Amino acid sequence: MEGGNAPARKVMVVADPTRESAAALQYALSHAVLENDTLILLHIENPNTWRNTFGLFKWPSSQAASTTAPSAEGCRGDLDFLEAMKQACEIAQPMLRVHVEVVEMGSKDKAYVILSQSTAHGIDLLVIGQKRSLSNALLGPKRNVSLRGLDTAECLIQNSKCTCVAVQKKGQNAGYLLNTKTQRNFWLLA
Repeated sequence: MEGGNAPARKVMVVADPTRESAAALQYALSHAVLENDTLILLHIENPNTWRNTFGLFKWPSSQAASTTAPSAEGCRGDLDFLEAMKQACEIAQPMLRVHVEVVEMGSKDKAYVILSQSTAHGIDLLVIGQKRSLSNALLGPKRNVSLRGLDTAECLIQNSKCTCVAVQKKGQNAGYLLNTKTQRNFWLLA
């Protein structure tokens, strides 16, 4: 897409080492961002997961103490996917400004942390990969359920102040299935 005279926007992609997150980034790069936009790759770390618990053994023993959250260039081997995602962005759109943010989830809900980060950064478009369960695919999303009952993507779609797009990649060349607050199961051919 050409940047033209469009005003610069801030686009945030929720980055995880999953197929769904890779599809969300691929969609954002090919259909959502312009060259004068800023893209923020947001990774939410959960210190309570078993991967982070056992990941301690992968850290170098002579680490320098740091008061900031680890970045893509940080010492944690399990964050290499962020560097790969950033490089993919730079290859796909060399003029795009790309930033990586790593935030600890703490005791908060993942959706709450993403919403607060999108508000703090003044995000215009939030993109998240969505994994559909068989029951959601057959029955559709649940209505009038508490936030705890919704998956992260549905919670973000319903509660985000900015436009939120949940992306599902459908096959290698089949396109994307998109969900927003106003459009459900919108099919975008690749």
